[in-house]
Amino acid sequence: MLEKMLSPETYSVLGQWALGFCKNLLVAIIVYIVGSFVIKWVKKLFMKMLERTKVDTTLHTFLTSIVSVVLWFTLIIIIISILGIETSSFIALFASAGVAIGMALSGTLQNFAGGVMILLFKPFKVGDYIEAQGYAGTVKAIQIFNTIIRTNDAQTIIIPNGGLSTGSLKNYSTEPYRRVDLNFQFAYGTDLNKVKQAIQEIQQRNNLILQGPVKDSDVVAAPWIGLTQLGESGVVVNTRTWCRGADYWTVYFYMNETVYQELKERGFMFPFNRMDVNIIKS
Repeated sequence: MLEKMLSPETYSVLGQWALGFCKNLLVAIIVYIVGSFVIKWVKKLFMKMLERTKVDTTLHTFLTSIVSVVLWFTLIIIIISILGIETSSFIALFASAGVAIGMALSGTLQNFAGGVMILLFKPFKVGDYIEAQGYAGTVKAIQIFNTIIRTNDAQTIIIPNGGLSTGSLKNYSTEPYRRVDLNFQFAYGTDLNKVKQAIQEIQQRNNLILQGPVKDSDVVAAPWIGLTQLGESGVVVNTRTWCRGADYWTVYFYMNETVYQELKERGFMFPFNRMDVNIIKS
């Protein structure tokens, strides 16, 4: 009965459609096989590129996954279009879903992007001492969403990478040398030449203090001492002392303690703020 309902023209149309669909299906299968091979080749090439550029291994899996998803999505769209299916609705659906997911995970995606930027451009690395987002400490781990630092008093701080990658930060471990700047106040009438001579002797005794420029740095200079301010209670003498970054705090405490102890023993006065009150009897 079905054969009676179908005319020869209908058979011809169905035959042409089936023949065309089979051709498209064969082309789609070939495209799928070739596309799969190309995707694997591109992923291997991308991994080798990451290794040559020395990108952090934490990023390898994430970046490779993103590239793989994009390539497979493109291949699927191509295969669907070869089969004669309208692709605009699929693209619109995926775009809408991407917008919705992006809005829902905006903070997480920002931290992810920040982690990628940090691992790519490396403004700091594990072991560096940094100051950022109101915290200072040694970087213990750089994760894809957060950076973990340990403060000097052994507190663990977890900082989201979003703000860390876009905000200002200090990296105290980038340069091999640091300058220790200290201010010492002496009473008015103090002989500044004697003060300078005493401090110079203290600086020269410490082997950790650099006594002049070094070959591998264009900023290191000899120790400097100078009068920088006439304060309310005395004159302020500034000392600038260079040392290796790892020796910063050792030199810092050495200068403070030794200058105070030795100059006090030599009779130099360290003034303090005071107020004179005169009472007038009427």
